[in-house]
Amino acid sequence: MSMIDRRALLAGAAAMAAATPARAAYPERPVTMIVPFAAGSGTDTVARIVAQQLGTRLGGSVVVENRAGANGSVAATFVARSEPDGHTLFMTTNTSHSANPSLLKSIPYDPVADFTPVARMGNLPFLLVIDPRIPAKSVAELVAHAKANPGKLTYASGNSTGIVAGATFARRAGIEVLHVPYRSTPPAVTDIIGGRISMMFVDITSSLTQVNAGALRALAVTTAERSKLLPDLPSMQEAGIADFDITSWNGVFGPAKMPAEVVQRLNREISAIATDPELVKKFAEIGFDAFAQTPAQLDAFVRAQLVTWARMIKDAGIEPQ
Repeated sequence: MSMIDRRALLAGAAAMAAATPARAAYPERPVTMIVPFAAGSGTDTVARIVAQQLGTRLGGSVVVENRAGANGSVAATFVARSEPDGHTLFMTTNTSHSANPSLLKSIPYDPVADFTPVARMGNLPFLLVIDPRIPAKSVAELVAHAKANPGKLTYASGNSTGIVAGATFARRAGIEVLHVPYRSTPPAVTDIIGGRISMMFVDITSSLTQVNAGALRALAVTTAERSKLLPDLPSMQEAGIADFDITSWNGVFGPAKMPAEVVQRLNREISAIATDPELVKKFAEIGFDAFAQTPAQLDAFVRAQLVTWARMIKDAGIEPQ
């Protein structure tokens, strides 16, 4: 290639580069992290810790916005219809991405096609808590009390885990308990403490303070084995309810078709948050079991969980609403 040809080639490349707008550094503006439950819920508490840390790592700000309603569908629909530029994120759980397709007759979003998996954050272990005025110190005693008082006990729910766990418990224990749904967990917990509701399956994050204070009585965890966060509390299976294993998971998503480099950056930063020893300890103190997974792992997990939750909902005898 002659010197003249080489100069012409370089000049052409320079002109093309000048004509192609460079992608702006991410983030260009504050990032909004949508939460599908009210302030004070377990997911909200985790989201606020993550948002503060993620903002620092991104060199910008991450703002938490609560959009409760329709069992998480309001928030999910909003995120699905947002611009896929990484400035709208969704910290959610199995409620919107595993259970809703089977709990509800129709939803205005697709939990797989309408979202970009970013990072799985960990699990939110659940407890069975009761009004301490109920004369039961164990699951067996609660079942006996319910059978002696048919139709007089109630259970609250603020999310899909609470709905499915409550229905599963009632069916397998052979007891009659009235379901009272709430828009979110905090007001349900308040009503148990006030004696207006008998019991609830609730995440540790939203109930640990009240349990420690004696305002709620914890009887068991919903996982197959004891939780490392509350090792002295039996599992529902240990307590006599066979094949009871219900875990609430937590993950971060964005709208479908997010740029790969943005997803990779977010996964790297969120994974660092989820595995930082000091933050893992902080998460554990509020009842959250933190760990990290890749976008591909979260995608595969969500697809599998849709099948798992469909089976659990069917086994619990829950009809879509």
